[in-house]
Amino acid sequence: MTPEHARTYTNPVLNADWSDPDVIRVGDDFYLTASSFGRAPGLPLLHSRDLVNWTLVGHALDRLEPARDFAAPRQDSGVWAPSLRHHAGRFWIFWGDPDHGVFQVNAPGIRGPWTAPHLVKSGKGLIDPCPLWDEESGEAYLVHAWARSRSGVKNRLTGHRMRPDGTGLLDEGKVIVDGDRLPGWFTLEGPKLYRHDGWFWILAPAGSVETGWQGAFRSRAFFGPYEEKVVLEQKDTDVNGPHQGGWVRTQTGEDWFLHFQSRGAYGRVVHLQPMRWDGGGTSRPSGESGGGWPVLGDDGAPVAEHRRPALPPQPPAAPATDDDFPGGRFGRQWSWAANPRDGWAVRHAGDGLRLACVRAADVHDLRQQPNSLTQRLPGAPSVVEVDLALDSEEPGARAGLAVLGDAYRWIGLQRDGDGTVHLVHRFADAAAESVTGAERDADRPCPAPGGRVRLRIETAPGARCRFSYDLGDGPRPTGREFAARPWRWIGAQLGLFALAPGGRGHAGTATFTRFRVGHR
Repeated sequence: MTPEHARTYTNPVLNADWSDPDVIRVGDDFYLTASSFGRAPGLPLLHSRDLVNWTLVGHALDRLEPARDFAAPRQDSGVWAPSLRHHAGRFWIFWGDPDHGVFQVNAPGIRGPWTAPHLVKSGKGLIDPCPLWDEESGEAYLVHAWARSRSGVKNRLTGHRMRPDGTGLLDEGKVIVDGDRLPGWFTLEGPKLYRHDGWFWILAPAGSVETGWQGAFRSRAFFGPYEEKVVLEQKDTDVNGPHQGGWVRTQTGEDWFLHFQSRGAYGRVVHLQPMRWDGGGTSRPSGESGGGWPVLGDDGAPVAEHRRPALPPQPPAAPATDDDFPGGRFGRQWSWAANPRDGWAVRHAGDGLRLACVRAADVHDLRQQPNSLTQRLPGAPSVVEVDLALDSEEPGARAGLAVLGDAYRWIGLQRDGDGTVHLVHRFADAAAESVTGAERDADRPCPAPGGRVRLRIETAPGARCRFSYDLGDGPRPTGREFAARPWRWIGAQLGLFALAPGGRGHAGTATFTRFRVGHR
């Protein structure tokens, strides 16, 4: 978040896991969406007036389809690398689900109402789609990449003619960029398709998430041939793998590029790069002279600080993190780990999030629980606090605050068989290193009279986390320092949960109040 009076901004402009961003401008407003994988609601929608200060204004996807496939957490599936566009007075979002195909939703306004997901093309491994409505010809096109994990194919981009209404494709597709034919190029994906200065442009990353670069491809015809150029790479900066994002032109005529950087447990944070067109030219293979190429950042290297866009000053803003849960409702920053079910969150007249202690066959692995309510782990050192009351008489019922990832740790309350409530602090190793359900105590349980506690996590650089609690007699640290771990494709998350062992009947509730995230 950059101060309103500052003449410059610093990267990242979104310092949390807003993976695979795409951006557009409509009038004086900028909008951004990002990958949400298996979480619900999905397809977050962010708004800005200056490309620096962003707020979360909603989601375009209430539930993932097909619903039966997302009844349990699936961190490596769902919404991959969406593209956001505005055409014919409507907002459009296309995304690839690697197990099902290319979907789209659309709406008359950014806040909806959004249509139900429509399957544009079914198939395995179809990812990162981007549409283009060509105003010059009236034709519509779509380009997408491939996930080798599902299709056995990668490192190539396939193009299609598309129905103008966005409901389907008009051909079987043609490979328009084959990364295997480009020396040194690998893992070509994430294409964004544009029309500019008489050229078809594809801005697409390659080289993998941790170490890759941003490429630009251009052709006079949509189906090619295309020539390529690397336009953004790490060089001598500390921004590893700067790539995958979107180009936007402001109302004052400036060009900017928003992209991600993978930061381990923090996920993929978003950087803003200045962009210009060099005006020079190279030759296509046919000998036809070309126009200028885009130049991103500082002559192709990411900038850490730069002059702000020439736009009206805006108040400092960032996506919300704090929540008082008025009337039992939670803010837009929260998502369930899978498609939600009725009754997980209980509405009531006062403030506070009242979660039902959902019965589960195995309560000992939070990675498997769909009813965890999560938000992104802040990318800056922070202090996270929440008050918890366990209102359950069910033996084994538990609730708490977690740092969730491939390995996780949580602190909270548990009702034991003798009726007492204990403060517990538990962890599980990375899934590949542990037996499913092998949660272990990070410290000795201690009595929690009254079943109430204030929970606290302090994060330090490197996503190192310290846990503590306050039972009314002052804060006390517990356990060793924990290094948060990402999931396969997403960063670590903060989570609130309430569970009970399998059985019949209502198992009580847990109430969370005054959730706060403060920067250290």
